[in-house]
Amino acid sequence: MTTRVTLISPAAGLAQREVRFDDDGPLSEAGLRRARTAAGTLPGADRIMVSPSMRCRRTAEELGLPAEPMPAPAGCAMGRWRGRSLAEVADAEPEAVSAWLSDPGFAGHGGESLRQLCDRVGAWLTGVAAESGRVLAVVEPDVVRAATVCALRLPMEAFWRLDVAPLTATELSGRSGRWNLGLGRSLGHGGREEGSG
Repeated sequence: MTTRVTLISPAAGLAQREVRFDDDGPLSEAGLRRARTAAGTLPGADRIMVSPSMRCRRTAEELGLPAEPMPAPAGCAMGRWRGRSLAEVADAEPEAVSAWLSDPGFAGHGGESLRQLCDRVGAWLTGVAAESGRVLAVVEPDVVRAATVCALRLPMEAFWRLDVAPLTATELSGRSGRWNLGLGRSLGHGGREEGSG
């Protein structure tokens, strides 16, 4: 039983351009335009899913995808760092930022650890693979990274080495436990958008 999962990263918002922990702020005008341009270019799907963030919901809407938000593929919960810039947090809590970048179990920000994110996304991916067919999901870049780490059984440290540009498709095909990966296909017309996640 083969499942094809296409993970679409959302259009860029202001938080990504400012290197800020996502605060579920609005998309940039350029991001909205790119999403509208890409509408109608996506492959057909048996199931369409979307992360609950405003950024993912708005991207799905602009792409013309009818989807109900689902909590399972939500982005990483960043606790008290949410909405703050990386520079601001690094100045205030340098040891915590260092631990966050080096220890997959770190959750000192009061949110979710990288390990918890990967476990949650891996369980979601396993559930999606229980049914054959095509799945299209608009999800946060960290969910794309976590899904890639889980699908390929990479060490969690690889998470930080995966760059996911806005409005790109990452394609997983196969079944739970044995996936093939296609990375970073740009949607619609145009190249990379500023503010890759």
